[in-house]
Amino acid sequence: MTNARRTTTHRRRSPRRIARKPLAGSLAVAALLGGAWYATAATGNGDSGGSTAAGTSTSASPSTSASASPEATAHSSTAASGTATASTSASAKATPKAATAAKAATGTLSPTSTTIALTAKFPYLTAGYNNTREWTRTTTAVAPNGTLRVAWPAADGVHVTPLNAAGLRSGADTVVKGAKEVGGLVAHNDGFALLTRVADTNKWKETAAAIVRYTNGKQTFLTKLTGTASNDTSPDLDGQLTWNGTKYGAYFVVHGAGGFADGHFGDKLAYVSAKGAKLSGGWSWGCSHNEGIALHAETSGAFTSLCFDDWRSGLFVSTGIGAPDVAPVVQREQCWAGYCGGTFPSRTGDLVKSATGRYATAFASRGAASAKKNAADSSGRGWTVTPRTSTHQVAVAFMANRNSGPGKAIYLTSATGTENVNVHVAPYGKDRLLVSWESLKGAKCNAGTCTGTFTGTHLRLIDWNGKAQGADKVVTARISGDIAVLKNGTLTWAYAPVTPTYSTPLNGASPTTTTLRIARLTP
Repeated sequence: MTNARRTTTHRRRSPRRIARKPLAGSLAVAALLGGAWYATAATGNGDSGGSTAAGTSTSASPSTSASASPEATAHSSTAASGTATASTSASAKATPKAATAAKAATGTLSPTSTTIALTAKFPYLTAGYNNTREWTRTTTAVAPNGTLRVAWPAADGVHVTPLNAAGLRSGADTVVKGAKEVGGLVAHNDGFALLTRVADTNKWKETAAAIVRYTNGKQTFLTKLTGTASNDTSPDLDGQLTWNGTKYGAYFVVHGAGGFADGHFGDKLAYVSAKGAKLSGGWSWGCSHNEGIALHAETSGAFTSLCFDDWRSGLFVSTGIGAPDVAPVVQREQCWAGYCGGTFPSRTGDLVKSATGRYATAFASRGAASAKKNAADSSGRGWTVTPRTSTHQVAVAFMANRNSGPGKAIYLTSATGTENVNVHVAPYGKDRLLVSWESLKGAKCNAGTCTGTFTGTHLRLIDWNGKAQGADKVVTARISGDIAVLKNGTLTWAYAPVTPTYSTPLNGASPTTTTLRIARLTP
């Protein structure tokens, strides 16, 4: 238990965003699940057919000055024509010397994009903690042959849209009927695998986590990863799905439905074969109330994992051990049920591995003015963290290997009146990293979340020591959801073509869009 002063206001509005409750009392059940960790806080309450290409357009996203405007209707005029067209907007001219110097320092950092028409309405916002506006997760994945898949949720299930390497629709959607969430996506030459939630029968009437594999437009397996046999459900995945060429690794949130963890929340790492068979390894119960999951596939051994744990208050390297009890601490943060001071964007997680085996992760952080054991927690494991700032700053941490703790986190921002959200990190060429985030000026914060005026999407290049490789560039394209990396190093991702606003909480149903932008950024 991290913070004894939780109240009912520290809950998500959406029914699936259930406030996560710590386990009560001392649970002497460690022998039941090898390698698992059990919360023992003293208190608690509660891919594809078709050959028709949808209309698309291509445009460059120029840098833009900070400006605030309400959410706009999604751009759809080009897509509505049903004809593939391309247009490129010219960027402002610069002197040859200046342009050369800028490119040498940062590259152009000007994403281009195509627009694809959707076959259903995509609700692009999700109400987070304190009803904060969060981008509904989309996941973009690249297959070995260079083709792409984009997963996005709709009322009739999760849609997986096939694209060619240029970001143009290459066929009809595969709709995974009844699927409730995009928890992770792996693209194969002949289809895809999706981590999602499906209907299940259990005491809480909640969904089950599942991996669904489609081959040439047909479902080839559906493997449930929770159920009555394991006394768990998954009403909210917050997950990651990775593939090492032989097996899948699925990392996601679980809700106890019987047994020692009845009614409480933890996380689970499961491995599944190419044919859908459950494999050994991973764990059944790990980080308590995991508020941010990251997972990187490895060719051998345990997949590298990170978790934001609200009980131990912070970000931990959980690789191979399923819990932060003895895990290296990346960063102490104030974490509450349903919210953590440094959650990964949309609770997905970005974890980049270098050619030399080092790792980098970026996250929104309020830091720690103080961190100490929680005297009110009889287990001796709980921590209390007092945040250093009311707003979130952009932090980057590096790890020497998949089992080590990092050095001190490097902060890329410092303006205390500015909130920074939707933080991502991705490889940029051979030896640099692209860090992106959205900034909100005039931030007003309450219980760890902030509203403010959107001032743009920032792109910054850094080296593997965290040193800036040029000035920030502010662009119109947003970076949200999971980013795919093509063989030539091009980064590509899908996002809703709307103007962000973070001035008020999200009350009521999400607005929708019938188009997506497929952005590309080539080093």
